[in-house]
Amino acid sequence: MSEHKATINWKRNGPDFLRGQYSREHTWTFDGGLTIPASPSPSVVPAPFSNPANVDPEEAYVAAISSCHMLTFLFLASRQGFQVESYRDEAVGIMTKGVGGVPWVSQVTLHPSIVYAEERAPAPEASAQLHHLAHEQCFIANSVKTEIVVR
Repeated sequence: MSEHKATINWKRNGPDFLRGQYSREHTWTFDGGLTIPASPSPSVVPAPFSNPANVDPEEAYVAAISSCHMLTFLFLASRQGFQVESYRDEAVGIMTKGVGGVPWVSQVTLHPSIVYAEERAPAPEASAQLHHLAHEQCFIANSVKTEIVVR
């Protein structure tokens, strides 16, 4: 159907690579030309070998899930005649230990706050149904084993 590309660049920078003393900072460049500074989470790799100011893969994963849900929700709301004025989500991903003790993002909880045009806002049941449909139709949600919860 479609292809999506990202280029990840890293270059050794540190006193002793073989002893793990090197920066893990790198960049993500997307097909539209945007380059984002990335790094492992400081909770995984402590500074100075990580940079907490950069995006880490776990944050990006949570953002991708939230963004996909939002985009699908907006599409569905527009089709049902609900004009959305703003949408904000403070999504939270939880890492737990999985099989063999390997950490993974086991749950992402979305906390959408949506403002509708005054003329027509969905009833709570209709809003819940829109979120349910958005979850069912989101490309990313259909691609992962992480539990996704909408609050």
